Amino acid sequence: MQRHFTPVAWSYRSSIYEVNVRQYTPEGTFNAFAEHLPRLHDMGIQVLWFMPVTPISFEVRQGTLGSYYACSDYTAINPEFGTLEDFTSLVKKAHAMGFKVIIDWVANHTGWDHTWTRTHPEYYKRNAAGDFYDTNNWHDVIDLNYYDHNLRSAMTEAMAFWVTECDIDGFRCDMAHLVPLDFWRQARKHLDAVKPLFWLSETQDIAYQGIFDCCYTWDWMGWTEKYCKGNADLLKLKGILSHYEIAYPPGTFRMFFTSNHDENSWNGTEYEKYGDGAQALAVFSCTWNGIPLIYSGQELPNKKRLLFFDKDVIDWKEENALQDFYKTLLHLRIHHPALEAGVHAMPVMITTSEEEYVLAYLRIHKGKKIFVALNLSPHALSLSFPGFEETGTFTNIFDGAKHRLHPSFCLPLDAWGYVVLTN
Repeated sequence: MQRHFTPVAWSYRSSIYEVNVRQYTPEGTFNAFAEHLPRLHDMGIQVLWFMPVTPISFEVRQGTLGSYYACSDYTAINPEFGTLEDFTSLVKKAHAMGFKVIIDWVANHTGWDHTWTRTHPEYYKRNAAGDFYDTNNWHDVIDLNYYDHNLRSAMTEAMAFWVTECDIDGFRCDMAHLVPLDFWRQARKHLDAVKPLFWLSETQDIAYQGIFDCCYTWDWMGWTEKYCKGNADLLKLKGILSHYEIAYPPGTFRMFFTSNHDENSWNGTEYEKYGDGAQALAVFSCTWNGIPLIYSGQELPNKKRLLFFDKDVIDWKEENALQDFYKTLLHLRIHHPALEAGVHAMPVMITTSEEEYVLAYLRIHKGKKIFVALNLSPHALSLSFPGFEETGTFTNIFDGAKHRLHPSFCLPLDAWGYVVLTN
């Protein structure tokens, strides 16, 4: 498949942090969240993804506060979070500290009392009775009609509003595959001419990766959960990774994660899903070929499911136990060329003496090397690496210990342990 667009330069070694504004602070506002910017900057976060900032429909609202994803106006701010001026100020503060800002964009559907239901009802799909409806059994939203070309123009202009008025740097496009591919092509051409943007798609549909820069990895997420619960083997996981590298167009990225807003609320925290393997899989997300995502509170770590439709504040501590863990990984991404996403530092699998349990790989770019070994088992192991030919002194990024790599190199790993070595 031919790529039609090139990712913005800053995205190749980026990391994404998903911001759940409602649950982030007791106030649940942009201004209150802004107090966390210095901490997140120190942690090494580069891209802030804000869940939808638009107002939420009241009709058929779920829970007390409703779903972010049931929009009532594409060019207004959810008053729960503050004002448009507050958001613009937050973006400016973030930019001044070196962050990029992307917003969640829900193009497939709106809430039942969106302004367009009154001003442009032709923008919506209708059933045989002439009523609005949704095709995915989401009760609080109704589907838009992309056969209507005026809708396409209105949607693109609504997206442009956030670029021109707030200077955002891109979009995370909700359920992108539910919207016609040619719309996204048109929208990207129009909006990238205003400002080069980063485009993240919530889909695994390969066809959409000719347009978007980065996509989801649901297969990896689902099968790693099965693996950690004893319902899959490591060969299956390696097959998924091979598929991502071979089947997807060169120059596109995959986003790897152990949690996000949907997973945390509906399917469980990373500790419910992966148990003691959660941190090893987080190391993978930050060192494999792609872009890592960290969800609000994972640096705590947050071990509760956050309510989706109601207030449920993250219980921040004075010191977050995994802050330094993520800081070590994310600063390595910023500074080490071998962690660049794309085609220049493709991971090379390394054979180990414990192929049933260990995922090991090497990444090399511009003479710099990263060696990663993950013990994805509840057993302590002593590893050897048959056929391994790398030599040299490497440093463990977590404890500074030196390791001399050579063909007869041996490495002990604790149960669910991990090591990241750099030269």
